Amino acid sequence: MPTWPILSIFFAIARHQSFSKAAVELGVSASTLSHAIKGFEARLGVRLLNRTTKSVTLTAAGESLASAVSEPVAAIDGAIEQLNQFRDSPAGHIRLNVAVEAATLLLAPVLPVFAERYPDIELDIVASNRIVDVTEARFDAGIRYGGTVPEDMVAQRLSADVRWVVAASPEYLARFGEPRHPHDLQQHRCVSNRLGNNPHL
Repeated sequence: MPTWPILSIFFAIARHQSFSKAAVELGVSASTLSHAIKGFEARLGVRLLNRTTKSVTLTAAGESLASAVSEPVAAIDGAIEQLNQFRDSPAGHIRLNVAVEAATLLLAPVLPVFAERYPDIELDIVASNRIVDVTEARFDAGIRYGGTVPEDMVAQRLSADVRWVVAASPEYLARFGEPRHPHDLQQHRCVSNRLGNNPHL
């Protein structure tokens, strides 16, 4: 058994000076606790508890162990208890790296609702079409175009497929001609949007 669970058992027994009362607190049988403590004592090579039919007391070694680790164990218990706030009422700081269009089309409409529902969560949103490794850059999550998501990343679809089109005014087409092939756009005056780190997109 790992050290932390057996220490919890040891302190419960020491606190109640009873296997049966400690068993009620921990939700297990007294025989399970007795077996666990015997195994722990065998591993340490020392007796921690004096057992009689009427009481359970600490040996000198047991008192030494309790004195040495009681504060660290209490600190760990407190830290674990604090984690419950994240389960009961989400709180903390979330860093998102999202495509510029996603910030406008997907996030902006839901941010007011999110802020109202989770007031204790602070969002840090970086909108950029430059693709970064969200893990390496210490982001918690990212929003990407489907074809740019690395295969080893866990992904969830957030919208229907996005269609990109080329648009021009009638005056522009009359002056410069109508492109017949995507390559023709290289000769036109385009306002383009670069996707990711590809210099050609």
